[in-house]
Amino acid sequence: MKNLLSINYLIWLTISVVFFSVGEFFSKKFALQPKLSWVILILGAYILGTLAWLPAILQKNQLSIVGTIWSVLSLLATVGIGVLIFAEKLSFVGTAGIITALISIILLSLAK
Repeated sequence: MKNLLSINYLIWLTISVVFFSVGEFFSKKFALQPKLSWVILILGAYILGTLAWLPAILQKNQLSIVGTIWSVLSLLATVGIGVLIFAEKLSFVGTAGIITALISIILLSLAK
């Protein structure tokens, strides 16, 4: 367990978001073609994402900061999957929201 905590919490958050993103991708696939196999893949990805979250929150121990960073990163990943992979459109207001979210990550990362 000690070796796991030697990895920076931002790396754990990134790993968690990657698994969450895989779950989001499979969710969209499920929405396009519902199958039990997609559900199993979705659950597996989300479980692994949650397991990667635990060392991050254990290490940083500030839910307000770690949770917000994870939420923004997962939002960006979800938007990226929708726009880049599934050719979904993003409005001007949506783009402005994403820019604001990026600014919040920077400010939260600087918080001590």
